[in-house]
Amino acid sequence: MGSPDGPSGGVRALRCPECGETYRDRWRCRCGAPLDFAEPPVPDGPAPDPQSFDARDGLWAFADLLAVGDDPADRVTLGEGLTPLVDADDDSGAAANADGDAAPWNASFKLEYVFPTGSFKDRGATTTLTRARELGVDRVVEDSSGNAGAAVATYAARAGIGAEIYVPADAKESKLAAIRRAGAEPVRIEGSRRDVTEACVATLDGGGDDAAGDGGAPVADGDDDLAWYASHAWNPAFFEGTATVAYEIAYHRGWDAPDAVVTPLGHGTLFLGAYRGFRRLKRAGWTDSVPRLYGAQAAGVAPIVRALHGPDAADPEGAVNDAADGIQIAEPVRHREILAAVDATDGDAVAVTEAAAARELDRLHAAGFYTEPTCAVAPAALRTLRDRGEIGPDEDVVVPLTGSGLKG
Repeated sequence: MGSPDGPSGGVRALRCPECGETYRDRWRCRCGAPLDFAEPPVPDGPAPDPQSFDARDGLWAFADLLAVGDDPADRVTLGEGLTPLVDADDDSGAAANADGDAAPWNASFKLEYVFPTGSFKDRGATTTLTRARELGVDRVVEDSSGNAGAAVATYAARAGIGAEIYVPADAKESKLAAIRRAGAEPVRIEGSRRDVTEACVATLDGGGDDAAGDGGAPVADGDDDLAWYASHAWNPAFFEGTATVAYEIAYHRGWDAPDAVVTPLGHGTLFLGAYRGFRRLKRAGWTDSVPRLYGAQAAGVAPIVRALHGPDAADPEGAVNDAADGIQIAEPVRHREILAAVDATDGDAVAVTEAAAARELDRLHAAGFYTEPTCAVAPAALRTLRDRGEIGPDEDVVVPLTGSGLKG
């Protein structure tokens, strides 16, 4: 398993975008690059009538656009997806009432915090655990600051697959409780976020280059120490799931893409998912355009902003936005792909300070959007982008609100 000889057994092959090598399954290429699906599906024919979609299928209503779950029996699902797309503002002026100086958002909010585990990471968890089931995996590992770990643990429980979630030593107890209640084992790691990832990767083969036969194939008989890496940063199946945010936005709008989408940006799980999804819709002919994509990063830990605009823009106040702990990723795995997506869509990235995020969180809560603090960076970034003139006052904008305030 994992030899570079293409797909077998009904499982779609993976390909390295850097060197072109293909594998049945592996967590990263031998050259060190993250892998993608070799031939992601692009449906033929015109866009379907939105009325033909069955909302009871959730995000699996878009199965024709997904590279996993061809056999419905393999799908690991809790009915996730088709989250509401709502007007951010109403006639009451709720946001302005929370802060007399606040202008209306003039955007649509995608309520990603109503997923089964309270965050958008369920999009990736359902598709990742579906691929694990397709491969016959018995045990998965993941490293996460909280939300992805809770999602993977929950969907692993749904699939009957064992899970260990590597987390920072200071991870929030509310998120650890969700991992434990799903029957998974949280493993606390001291040090940086990178230290957490390295400890997790070490369980794959002791060195991190291969796992279970070839970097993530099913655990071999008699080799119970090896696991499959259900990573929200490395695993291409996770991005198949997060791409459904684009399918849903277009579906809700009658197959019309917005002018811009603003998301939180750490590893780029949702940002790149949206990019891939909107590109696939355009290739299929279901939409006419790809929106500009904007990423909101935590000030002080904003590598994409640093790459685009320099260190002062990435750390405008000389302090880390500690409230946005969910996106404090100093070295995103898909750093180059994120920069390419920004360039291709004429987008940008903004570093949001803790003070700006705190003000925005108060506005969100006062308007009835009970989100966790990391969510607030995206609407806060929207205000900055409008002030700069990068997003016009009359442009059509969607902002996903990514995690529930109940997690706090």
